[in-house]
Amino acid sequence: MPFELIIFDCDGVLIDSERLAVPIDAVILSHFGIDMPEAEIIDRFVGRSPSVMGELIEAHLGHPLPDGWKQPFRHLYREAEAELRPVDGIEAALDLIGLPICVASSSEPDALRRKLELTGLYGRFAGNVFSAAEVRHGKPAPDLFLYAAERLGVEPSHCAVVEDSQYGVRAARAAGMEAFGYAGGLTLGATLEGPATTVFTDMHDLPRLLGVQPVPSR
Repeated sequence: MPFELIIFDCDGVLIDSERLAVPIDAVILSHFGIDMPEAEIIDRFVGRSPSVMGELIEAHLGHPLPDGWKQPFRHLYREAEAELRPVDGIEAALDLIGLPICVASSSEPDALRRKLELTGLYGRFAGNVFSAAEVRHGKPAPDLFLYAAERLGVEPSHCAVVEDSQYGVRAARAAGMEAFGYAGGLTLGATLEGPATTVFTDMHDLPRLLGVQPVPSR
């Protein structure tokens, strides 16, 4: 059955931001005495809510973090924003898809909107931008994707999800949605593979994979 809604993750799918965020995450963890290689940061945190990192730090320290614990590091993210760019090929793909679209991201609402605005992508989604802060459980739980589908009045089985993290594709599967795992960024394609999932490395291919663009003749 043709898709009626395409749900996009933001970081690493719409915006090439993970390569900027991961080194900053390493600095924050090191500040609290946790030395973690970037490959492990990608494996553990990419695609998940910021609270997951806080929980790890609290477990390491043995006590809760104060409110606003991340505030001293926010300037690092702000400085990196000058380098934010759309993922290569995503604008061309969005031009061709021609179906209802939305964003469902683990980012905090204010940061999510700011990143989309800075890269000129916010207007494409007509305000249909949803954050994990709006649901009880973030990815890999299906809550966010189910919430987005409900808000837009589409059955989960008629939705496709474009993700770049193992937690995102697991959330899509749990929601009963077809997953399209983008492996053209930091995440290894092997970690995205699984049932009801198509792994690809070039955003220019996405319209064809979604079935909205003919397969080129040979």
